[in-house]
Order: sequence, then structure tokens, then C-alpha cells
Amino acid sequence: MDLITLEAAGLYCAPGDFYVDPWRPVERAVITHAHGDHASYGHRHYLVSRPGEHVTRRRVGSEASIEAVSYGEPVTIGGVRVSLHPAGHVLGSAQVRLEYGGEVWVVSGDYKLNPDPTCAPFEPIACDTFITESTFGLPIYRWRDPLDVFADMNRWWSENATACRASVVYAYALGKEQRLIANVDPSIGPIYTHGAVEVLNEAYRASGVPLPPTRRVSDMPRGHDFSGALVVAPPSAQSTPWLRRFGDYADAFASGWMQIRGVRRRRAVDRGFTLSDHADWPSLLQAVSATGAQRVLVTHGYSEPLVRWLCERGMDARTLVTRFTGEEGSAENEPHTEETAAAQ
Repeated sequence: MDLITLEAAGLYCAPGDFYVDPWRPVERAVITHAHGDHASYGHRHYLVSRPGEHVTRRRVGSEASIEAVSYGEPVTIGGVRVSLHPAGHVLGSAQVRLEYGGEVWVVSGDYKLNPDPTCAPFEPIACDTFITESTFGLPIYRWRDPLDVFADMNRWWSENATACRASVVYAYALGKEQRLIANVDPSIGPIYTHGAVEVLNEAYRASGVPLPPTRRVSDMPRGHDFSGALVVAPPSAQSTPWLRRFGDYADAFASGWMQIRGVRRRRAVDRGFTLSDHADWPSLLQAVSATGAQRVLVTHGYSEPLVRWLCERGMDARTLVTRFTGEEGSAENEPHTEETAAAQ
């Protein structure tokens, strides 16, 4: 019998009677990370990594029953030995290792192998069956060195500052924006944030992640001069009245999808920066190989090409259809709190 099966509520572990990242309310949920397609509301009990506790509470509410464990700390649920291990995706992101009846399964959640100062790096876990994401599972997706991307972003911001323009960057509020803020050059100018970003900055700081000073846009008086500033905002802020306060501004979008020229054009922004918190094609292959898994189940994104590539090389691989969305939806990854709505 498979240790993980796909049920109506999500990925279910029958021997332990719990779910991993369920999309319907359940009794017990093991959560890989706090993005909205993985950490949903209404579960009776949550198990998360200790580094991810603050951001998960921002997602599911302060009254939720959350148990936080350190990376690598085993807990036993219904006879199943469960531990969480770094995924390198965002703060607190985890792979779920399950051991039962002499078998080991790992559910990766979302992950990346590129370095990121705002979260623990990806840790390969040996297993028999590996459930992997495939958001960017095509050979065309090969990321540049992130340091080069941030150098480009700093040049763009500096040029705009010289021209007395604000620089507005749209990116996911959880993870991407904090990574961006941690890597840009704050000597160029002040950094302002949309309310959806700032509440998560606070959660990152509360978790011990150092970030440069940021100021909430809504805290600034009417008529405040934003020229020369960097403004970070979620994708939902694009083309809204919220932007009028910045006067003359240039805007950009930071996402892995920006590697495709047509996507940049459809986003209707001045610049696109290819920056993803997901694994590119070489990283997916590297991660799968490092597990030594005999079987690989591929979920969300370009799953079929990865399955085909693995099968052609003699591996037992197949697609596992889930409701996870990877980097597709913007609102999926913004915190849904009254504080956020009031702060915008």
C-alpha cells in the first residue's frame, strides 16, 4: 500500500491519518510552507517547521492550533515517523519525510537550490519515493546567478533614482519580496512597502531574518515624495489606484516567468527580472537524483515533460495531479488578514 495517496482533501497518509498540504479542512495537516496553495484555513491542527511558525500564523490566523518543530526533529503520528527538512523555497519551507513499515517517502512541497539569505538551504533527503514539484519543468528554464539579477535590479533602480522616478517592483508578498529586499542595495534610496508585504516583513524579522529598514507606503503623509525610492508590492497592486501616489514611476515584475519574452510583454511592465523561488530544470534533475528515489511522483507545473524525461532514463515516474499552483497565481501568496486590508 502506498504511504501517500491522493484523496478529495489532498495528499493523505492513511497509517498516520493525516494530510500533507490539504486543500480542504481536515483534522491534522502537515504543512510544507505558508503559501496559500499549501497552507489553507480551517484545519483543526497544523504541524509546521519552527522557522515557519510566524509566517504560517499570518496565513491561517493567530487562533489556529499550530505545533512547530525544528528541522530534522522527528515526531510520531499514528506510528509514522515524520520529520521536516529545509526546502530552500521561502522562510520555514520544508520537505516532509515520512517513514513507515521500512519505507521512506519525501514530499518536497516547493523548493529551490539557489542560495537565499532569508531561508535555510535545500537539504537532499534519501528516500524510496519522492514527490516533487515541477513548476518550471522545461529545459528552457535555467536561472541566471541571482547575484547578477540583483545587480541588474540595482542598476535599474539607480537609473530611475537619478531621473527622480520611483521604482516599483511587483513580486509575491511572501518569500520573493523579502529575498528581494535582503539582496538589493539600500544605499541607493529608501525602500517602501505595500501593506501585504510589510506584515510579512514583520514576521520575517520576528523569526530572526535580518532585513534592511522598510517603511509602509500607507504610513506616509499625503503628497509624500517617493522619487528615488524602491517600492515593493504584490502583483495584485499593478494597475490599481494605489500607484497614483508615486507620480512618475517605472515598474518591473520579478518572477521566473519573466524568462519568456511574451510573458513580460503581457505583464505590461517596464522591466522583467527573472527571479524564482522554485527550482529550474537542472535543479529539478539534481534534486531528484540526490534522493536516490526508486519512484518519483511529479506534481504541478510542467509535470509531463519531467515525467517523460525520467521514464526515458529508466526511472519509475508518473504525474500526480494536485491543486498546487506553484508560481501561477498572484493572490495565492498574499496574506489574508484584516491588518493587511487596512494597511494597503
